[in-house]
Amino acid sequence: MNILLVDLDTEWRGGQNQALLMLEGFQARNHHAELVSPEGSALGDRAKARGIHVRRISPRFSRISATLKISELTTPGRFHIVHANEAHAVTATWLARTHRRVPLVISRRVGYPIRKSALAISRYQAAARILPISRWVADRLAASGINKEKMTVVYEGVEIPRLPPNDVRREARLLWGVTDDSPLLGCVGVLLADKGQDLLIRVLADLRSEFPKARLLLAGDGPDRSRLEHLTKQLGLGDAVIFAGFVTAMEPVYTALDVFLFPSRFEGLGTSLLAAMSYAVPSVAFETCAFGEIIEHGKSGLLAELGSQTSLCNSAATLLRNPLIAKQIATAARARIEQKFSAAKMVDEMLRVYQSLTAFVQ
Repeated sequence: MNILLVDLDTEWRGGQNQALLMLEGFQARNHHAELVSPEGSALGDRAKARGIHVRRISPRFSRISATLKISELTTPGRFHIVHANEAHAVTATWLARTHRRVPLVISRRVGYPIRKSALAISRYQAAARILPISRWVADRLAASGINKEKMTVVYEGVEIPRLPPNDVRREARLLWGVTDDSPLLGCVGVLLADKGQDLLIRVLADLRSEFPKARLLLAGDGPDRSRLEHLTKQLGLGDAVIFAGFVTAMEPVYTALDVFLFPSRFEGLGTSLLAAMSYAVPSVAFETCAFGEIIEHGKSGLLAELGSQTSLCNSAATLLRNPLIAKQIATAARARIEQKFSAAKMVDEMLRVYQSLTAFVQ
């Protein structure tokens, strides 16, 4: 099968990581996949380094450049499927009238409603299939007027890592200056006000009355960093909060953690939560959005009351106080990801959708 994936974002975020996993997965299964991406994009650079054929466009007026490139590439018979991976790609493929020549599929990763305009809705109606990344996102799309019969939920996936031995875990903790006797909480994500990292800093302050050596590792960077650093000083936490900044190699982060906390209040799914669970890190998230689709409360993780610092703190304390329970949850979490949220399963589900829309026979 010949697949053209379009992604016009230049930054590296969760959607771009999923795009790379898809491209690598298609290639590993002997399908031909190409990427339309702006010059200088993180996804384009990483895809090219992995042997993916990348069709570069000018980053200036990228939607116009992409529209012209897509029109050029989608001559009859050249590609079996065109996949728009994010919102700018949706606009470019629609402007190129791709759907008139080849089946168009659209990934939808966010829970924001589609604008109430005929133009905005028509872009999605042109798709042969819309792929929300969770049932929660599908419900939000339906509330915007998109027919659920056009949707197939394809959960995002993560690669299942080998579990590191104790000496590797110890080395990972030392990278962040954390010793074995310090409980280490962590979170991975862009530092933004709506991601909730400020709540984690307050939770740490509460936990240290019972666990005085507890520390918090925040992996990621963003516009909220200075405010979070100021809050850390206000609460007298000193170096108890580790601001790791943008981390390229994530294995030492997840390997080092005792508990993963995911305080986001608005996510389509939450790939860093999936990744933490795949590393068998017992995890806590709020009971909102799609988190209940990932975590089976009390079995593969804990769900805290939305927005509640007390509930989040109590959940974290439960895991720290009860190592046996934490280990059981960690084991179940990894099994949950292997069964439902692996990158391999995501790629297979994606290909199943593609094949249902084409006359292609493998």
